[in-house]
Amino acid sequence: MTGIAFLLNGTPVRAEGESPVRTLLDWLRETRGLKGTKEGCNEGDCGACTVMVTDEQGTRALNACILFLPQIHGKAVRTVEGLSGPTGALHPVQEAMITHHASQCGFCTPGIAVSLAVAHLNGENAYDDTLAGNLCRCTGYAPIIRAAGAAARAPVPDWLGSSALTGVFASDERPQGSEEHGFHPRTADELAGLYAQHPKATLIAGATDIGLWVTKQFRDIPVPIFLNSIAEFQKIEHSGETIRIGAGVTIARLRAALTGPHPAFAELLRRFASAQVRAAATIGGNIANGSPIGDGPPALIALGARLHLRRGATRREIPLEDFFIEYRKQDRHPGEFVEAVTIPAAAPALRCYKLSKRFDQDISAVCGCFNLTLRDGHIVTARIAFGGMAGIPKRASHTEAALTGQAWSEPTIRAAMAALAEEFAPLSDMRASASYRLRAAQNMLLRCFHDLNGVPVSVLEVAP
Repeated sequence: MTGIAFLLNGTPVRAEGESPVRTLLDWLRETRGLKGTKEGCNEGDCGACTVMVTDEQGTRALNACILFLPQIHGKAVRTVEGLSGPTGALHPVQEAMITHHASQCGFCTPGIAVSLAVAHLNGENAYDDTLAGNLCRCTGYAPIIRAAGAAARAPVPDWLGSSALTGVFASDERPQGSEEHGFHPRTADELAGLYAQHPKATLIAGATDIGLWVTKQFRDIPVPIFLNSIAEFQKIEHSGETIRIGAGVTIARLRAALTGPHPAFAELLRRFASAQVRAAATIGGNIANGSPIGDGPPALIALGARLHLRRGATRREIPLEDFFIEYRKQDRHPGEFVEAVTIPAAAPALRCYKLSKRFDQDISAVCGCFNLTLRDGHIVTARIAFGGMAGIPKRASHTEAALTGQAWSEPTIRAAMAALAEEFAPLSDMRASASYRLRAAQNMLLRCFHDLNGVPVSVLEVAP
């Protein structure tokens, strides 16, 4: 097989002879003439390119601008043109958008309609979260939210019901595997063999970062290896006192899985980019990327996460904090990849705080995560990790030492806040100055103290 096969607005299609890093957005607009899906930012931020994608894991909204064609093989895709029925009947969301005057210039409207149609199908009504990745600068969100609420009362249209959405293009074939067209391993063993043969290959999971290499930096992608067909990477396994999370688990699935055992981590992941990005980005990619401002690693390090790496037939396990050596440099050998990460099943005192200029859809200036064990009014253990304070996600070891064994009191906390200044020398950049970052990190520790003492600390609550 040489092509990419999928359902497009209910019709089986095949994309033949395409570059493995051609985006779905480009193909839809230029090859199929479906102009409703818009190109706005072309980096997954504005949501004008949002499409509906369905597979065996359900239906989700994704950004077509950073979604490569091989990633949709065997799936069902609907664009805004496919929201209406075969006889032209509008989707309830489309009807409500018109009724409530929720569109003005209209450029953002197709993406908003698709995002809301996905929420409508899935029975979701947290519209602020749903629309965090859809930028509208004309109408404002009040009439859009009113439209979403009105549409929620209508049933899912027959043409988008379960029978239509489970009819995903059935094929055990996979796109042609070659250096030119990319590889599509089905198992971790197959990946290990391919990566050993091609250690300079580019591993592509969600493409939420690599997509920008193509759309913004116009980089060539050597030997792409797509990971989305590896079932082992999709597993979340509970085993007594630990949870093993496969590298291919998306941020959206991870958030849902952690809502019970680690609610603070789950709430942090709510602010991980947007719904479209969370539905594509993977925890393995978030780790392997090595960004000093990635939202996942600080919480994982605070939890004492263990990282599982593989190279050929050789596997090794290391503390996650040891993986990050310096800026954009990790303890990962050529041909070695992240298989999974393991965390404790429980950490009742874990607290995670993210500071950014916007609440939604923004990169951290500082992300602080605190995992303390308290007993008889004293701090027995402390694990603290920050993002945005150094060239890597990093533990605050001196601060941990200043806390361990001390009384659980505000003087103890303030003494430890001073220790933070001795171990971090953050940089100034467009997001925050060095002095602001340091003060913010210190205040996060104080916030943790009040939080664990039952004082309300949510930034979404306003107290008199």
